[in-house]
Amino acid sequence: MTWMILVVMLGLLLFGFPMMVPLLSATLGCFLFYFPDLEPAIVVQQMIGGIKPAALIAVPMFIMAAEIMTRGHSSDRLLDLVMTFVGHVRGGLPMTTAISCTLFGAVSGSTQATVVAIGGPLRPKMLQAGYPDTFATALIINASDIALLIPPSIGMIVYGVVSGASIGEMFIAGIGPGLLILAMFCAYCYFASIRMEIPPLPRASWSERLQSIRKALLPLGFPVIIIGGIYSGIFSPTEAAAVSVLYAIFLEVIVYREVALKDLPDVALSTGLVTAVVFILVGAGAAFSWIISFAELPTRLINETLGLTSASDPMVILASIAAAFFVGCMFVDPIVVILILTPIFHPIAVGAGIDPVLVGVLVTLQVAIGSATPPFGCDIFTAIAIFKRPYLDIIRGTPPFVAMLLLASVLLMLFPPIALFLRDLAFGG
Repeated sequence: MTWMILVVMLGLLLFGFPMMVPLLSATLGCFLFYFPDLEPAIVVQQMIGGIKPAALIAVPMFIMAAEIMTRGHSSDRLLDLVMTFVGHVRGGLPMTTAISCTLFGAVSGSTQATVVAIGGPLRPKMLQAGYPDTFATALIINASDIALLIPPSIGMIVYGVVSGASIGEMFIAGIGPGLLILAMFCAYCYFASIRMEIPPLPRASWSERLQSIRKALLPLGFPVIIIGGIYSGIFSPTEAAAVSVLYAIFLEVIVYREVALKDLPDVALSTGLVTAVVFILVGAGAAFSWIISFAELPTRLINETLGLTSASDPMVILASIAAAFFVGCMFVDPIVVILILTPIFHPIAVGAGIDPVLVGVLVTLQVAIGSATPPFGCDIFTAIAIFKRPYLDIIRGTPPFVAMLLLASVLLMLFPPIALFLRDLAFGG
């Protein structure tokens, strides 16, 4: 059965079918050849059940908020704020890129939206300052991955729905690893700029800084609303998503008037298209997860192939989870990897007494790394489309950043309070 699933899925992928087709084909193949007595209607029931959780309502909301903000000029205001404060530091321009990706990630929750919003204006500035294109593009696509760790995070929402882990707790727990990666990237930018002998930008005056603060105050309200609202218990992550849409409309349509009311139907259509793809994947993944669980494939894979049990060393379990999700996301869409691998690894981790929130943050970090890692990281192809550069030029500068992200993964496994300290502080864990 395992070989049939692998042959069907790999064969259809090689022929260029979208991921939902291999998922559903493998599921139906298992029903027809291995469980002919089961009703095929179960597939439909499992797909519907996969998209029924109320927490998934947050996904289209955050996508729509990100779409509105990307069409407006909020990202430019965040860029100006960071530039006026760190632009004069050695490596200030790439530091500005990394920090801006983090801030915009706290607005959008999407790595690809961050590549578009931050990479568009800052890549030409870095090239003009003398930074190699390979360095600039690699920094953008890897720093954008912090968006998956800083709330709101669509990856965390999907993982929470599949595993049952608290989405609100994962949102708070992702802040520590996100800031750690940002600090590592900024340090690398500092020393790389010295090695490249690129001088810093002129220092901004305090009047310019105060003006940039004033312009960026309202866009900075997004993380305050989302994190502060969840932290204080005013609303749930799903309600925070709805509030973020209202705030985005208020900001870009009423206050800044960068997005017209007549543009909102196009925003809704774009959101609907992206959401449809996500939900089809979630539904297909739910059916696939059910059939492999029914066939007890996860148990056989973990116990017989990997030798993992609830009695295994927690560090070995975490390392196995990190390796599986990292390699998976190098080849397949991150949401699909979460849907397929979570039912396999989450139960064994929880059975071993590992905090499910820690597992969720580690998984999200691996998804973020895989999204920017060759050969098929989704952020790589977003950068190719936006920057119009060849594939090899895009990936040439990625190894140092991938190494730092992997180091962050090791540190997270060795020192769980990196993620859990803020969670415990916020939720009294």
